[in-house]
Amino acid sequence: MGKPEGAKLHVVHRETVRRLGRPPDTDSADTRRVILQIARETFSVLGYEMATNREIASRSGVTPGALYHYFGSKLDLYLAVHEYTQDLVYSRFSEAIVGRGTFADQFTSVLDVAHELNKTDPSVARFLGAVRVDARRHPEMRVSVEPRSRQRERFFADMVEVGVSTGEISPERRAIVFAYILTVLVGLTDAVSDDAEAQGRAIVAIKDSMSGLLG
Repeated sequence: MGKPEGAKLHVVHRETVRRLGRPPDTDSADTRRVILQIARETFSVLGYEMATNREIASRSGVTPGALYHYFGSKLDLYLAVHEYTQDLVYSRFSEAIVGRGTFADQFTSVLDVAHELNKTDPSVARFLGAVRVDARRHPEMRVSVEPRSRQRERFFADMVEVGVSTGEISPERRAIVFAYILTVLVGLTDAVSDDAEAQGRAIVAIKDSMSGLLG
């Protein structure tokens, strides 16, 4: 995937960035986190094929050898970024729905969190959009990211069941509402994630449209 028009790489700043060989244990967690953040930004803009470990290492302030200490290959790094990003997104989504007893409340809370995440770090949505493209091109990657797709489906299927139990969603409309959720989230990620204001307007429109979806 080529570099999208207008997309830029953003540097994750550290108080002190130094060239590292094999890192000391006390610095390992912090260094790994920086690499994952830089790699997500790089993959989100350049895609899997064009991004290189050497560039990611350089931008992270480590030597290529240090990067390979953490991740044995570019695919290993990419999949680690995917896990890291999915953990971030779904931990935030799970927190957002705590104490919210209706489908409408849960889904609008998830939309708000998705928008806040995008404003805070646009590379999250860009990377998840890039994964859909990269996974189609690389079968070995598709197999590895598939379990996370099933996690996403379970999360939102459970949300739909909340709506069924509250009477917001007719049982025969389960599949329709579920398809709506996935379409909305892919659209927010792929179509408007590069423009926070446009995404905000889209979310307002989605919330307005839900009154005709439920029932």
